[in-house]
Amino acid sequence: MDPSLMQKMLDPSFYPGSPEKVEHIQTHISHIFLTNDRVYKVKKPVNFGFLDYSTLEKRIQFSFQEVKLNSRLSPEIYLGVRGLGRRKGEWRWMDPDDRRVEEAAVEMVRLPQEGMLKNMIMENRVPPGVMEKIAKKVAHFHKETPGDPLLAHLGTPKGFKKNTDENFQQTQEFVGISISPQDWEFIKRRTEEFYRRRGTLMEERAKAGLVKDCHGDLHCQHICLWKGEVYVYDCIEFNQRFRYGDTASEVAFLTMDLEFLMRPDLARDFLDHYLKEQPDPTMDEVLAFYQCYRAFVRGKVESFRLNDPSIPHRDKEEALLRAHRYFFLARKYAEEMV
Repeated sequence: MDPSLMQKMLDPSFYPGSPEKVEHIQTHISHIFLTNDRVYKVKKPVNFGFLDYSTLEKRIQFSFQEVKLNSRLSPEIYLGVRGLGRRKGEWRWMDPDDRRVEEAAVEMVRLPQEGMLKNMIMENRVPPGVMEKIAKKVAHFHKETPGDPLLAHLGTPKGFKKNTDENFQQTQEFVGISISPQDWEFIKRRTEEFYRRRGTLMEERAKAGLVKDCHGDLHCQHICLWKGEVYVYDCIEFNQRFRYGDTASEVAFLTMDLEFLMRPDLARDFLDHYLKEQPDPTMDEVLAFYQCYRAFVRGKVESFRLNDPSIPHRDKEEALLRAHRYFFLARKYAEEMV
């Protein structure tokens, strides 16, 4: 980000209503600025292959895509795209279609930290009925989202195998570090066996329209309970391959995350209520496979942090512990595959 824009966005007077303070959070793909009641996300000019924000045009395009896709589940939270450009040498908010725009920001309502599902779980204050509300929200979303015949192949063995092959290729360097050679080989073998045993079922589910334009990143940190409503946010907008998938894979992600947070009871509660709303007779035959995949991906992502020179040593130690736990879960799910 241009240093002068960074300085401007850290200035409370730059924002509508002149908030008391501005907080800045940085991820590997975004700069996030938080005021009292708003969030502004500016995408970084990065290209990781699976994600490409390298040009202004792409950052603007994906900013609009982020608002459009997330408005399916939380239209009240995603307020739109704001342009950022200079007028007479001074940074200004402007229409994103203005030719002077040099950056774009997604504007959101700031959700309360105390309402985040992960925080509620960590602080042991999940009220009764919450998982039923979340299950109904997700089930309704899946029910209302049509299957896309053009992208159904992403849920077939041939299409989905690209994801699992990528996982094993990208984690080879971490074998013996964050995952044992025995577990890596076992999970890989069980994954290949699943494709042989259940490949026909995966194809049948794809033909039945169960491969949909889903959220793609459905875990506890992306769910908030606020004013009696459930808000699901921050879906994957940058890569269709990561967002399109069997609805069972989406259910698998959240149930895996709940088990990672030591709440298998909430995982069962969510699954039971989801299946009441959205009956799926063959989900139990594919769920452990997708849970294994989701846990393995999270273990991989935590392992990537070990190679990031900008991450402090203590944070890397914590990432390694999380990676161990995710890969342990992946092994457990691999054993449960039918």
